[in-house]
Amino acid sequence: MTSADGHSEYGQIALRRGDRQRTAGLSRAEQAAERVADLAAGAAPGARLGTKEELRVQCGVSVGTFNEALRLLQSRELVTVRPGPGGGLFAAERTPTVRLGKSILTLDADQTTVADAIRIRNALDPLLIEDALWHASPADLALLRERLAPMARAAADIDGVAFVRANWQLHAEIAAISPNPLLRSIYSTLLTIIESHTLSVLPDDDITLPEYMAERYHLHADLIDALDRRDAIAAARLIASHNTSA
Repeated sequence: MTSADGHSEYGQIALRRGDRQRTAGLSRAEQAAERVADLAAGAAPGARLGTKEELRVQCGVSVGTFNEALRLLQSRELVTVRPGPGGGLFAAERTPTVRLGKSILTLDADQTTVADAIRIRNALDPLLIEDALWHASPADLALLRERLAPMARAAADIDGVAFVRANWQLHAEIAAISPNPLLRSIYSTLLTIIESHTLSVLPDDDITLPEYMAERYHLHADLIDALDRRDAIAAARLIASHNTSA
């Protein structure tokens, strides 16, 4: 059965039965991507999920909307598309992942190497924040605020990879404030290791991508405000929250 707006009743019912809170505020393409992502997450690596048309009907969206959803899924490396007889959408083969705060990084390298780099980076963050509290000049703080702009643009574009890379650039600027050359060098090397092996970024299961980016953006904006006020207690609390569950 087809509704007045051209979407299948089956697809609409399927979406209504989904997690409304998780898809609230998302476009129809993003909702369709989330639904197919759920199917892929519950399937074995390489398993066939169905044809494009079958999945489009299940999602209850138009061809154009489903093609947009498919681009989102492919950019997140959650599905692969195979043409011809027996083709369709398939659950992507699993790649190494590692948790970073409330996000999950998909990697192209050994998981242990990046996980170790993240662990050491998190341990150094409080030292860099302490140095920034003592040594950040008005020009330094102005530059840190400028570094928030790319994060805001990436959040508006719902681009997780661009958002996290902009986040790392902000942390690199915080590290540059430290008068300790050894600390700056080690931290920069760790960021390079993490960034160079990251293929995609997804939020964890408890938060959507737009919610994740909004939360992280405001945390970093608050952190810069704390540095500007020379508020050591607030800065320490925020950087601890920043690295929670890492």
